[in-house]
Amino acid sequence: MSKKALYLLGIALTIILGTFLYVKFCCNCNIETPTADTEKVPEVVAKESIYVPFILNGSGIDYRTNDNLKFLKNSNLLILPVSDSIEIGINNLKTFLAANPKQKVTITGYATSDETNTTKFENLGLARANDVKSFFVSKGLPAAQFDIKGEIKNQWKMSLDTLLGPAEYFFETIDTTNVASDEWSLLKQKINSDPLILNFNTNKASDKLSTEAKQKVADIVKYLQHDKEATVLVVGHTDDVGNRDSNIVLGQKRAEFSKNYLIQNGIEVSKITAESKGPDEPLGDNTTAEGKAKNRRTVITIK
Repeated sequence: MSKKALYLLGIALTIILGTFLYVKFCCNCNIETPTADTEKVPEVVAKESIYVPFILNGSGIDYRTNDNLKFLKNSNLLILPVSDSIEIGINNLKTFLAANPKQKVTITGYATSDETNTTKFENLGLARANDVKSFFVSKGLPAAQFDIKGEIKNQWKMSLDTLLGPAEYFFETIDTTNVASDEWSLLKQKINSDPLILNFNTNKASDKLSTEAKQKVADIVKYLQHDKEATVLVVGHTDDVGNRDSNIVLGQKRAEFSKNYLIQNGIEVSKITAESKGPDEPLGDNTTAEGKAKNRRTVITIK
């Protein structure tokens, strides 16, 4: 074989060997084989919403908002200012308490067991409840309608170093039966403490009543319509002119006159008792004309 042929054969073998080595070792060196890890879709972690709702819920009020009052850790002082939604809730509570003066609300403040109490109160929760009450009162809410309590919890929802809404509001149930009973008791007390008195001239009486006296008659009628067992007591009185027996009879006549007047104003005859004390219970001094005039009267009360 000639030198030229040998030279060409060497070149051919070099090319073939080089191609073989390239294919074997370098062709896929920059191509990464997909792995199970690279094929995973990145996991999306939803951020948890952190809030404690502000709730005012009782008979006649229901207000809720996700915002709330806030306190720094270890502090009993409310963070101010509060949000508009809290202000709206406080105004609703103010209106509700004004319309329900017998309503009581207990504010329970909370603190965590790892907080430090540096206040004069028994615990930090109670101190926080007191500060919430003071804030409400500064907004015009009546202090007398709030009670406070404090409790310690193992943990509470926080945002960094801030406790979210560590207070709750408990509305005392109003016994409407007792409230109504109190109102009627007050009306009866009003009637008897300032009774209807009809005054008489000597041996005469007048049915011309003042506006105040007419209102007293209306109160008596109203009470009797409520309390079916109640009765009216009409007692006739006289001055000491003449003998006692005659004055007892005169006092009875005055009582009967007043009884008839009450009947004419809608009170059942069976509800009225008329009696006479004559001159025995003077209201004024019988030695003066003015005193005698005061003694010629009937007094009307509820039994």
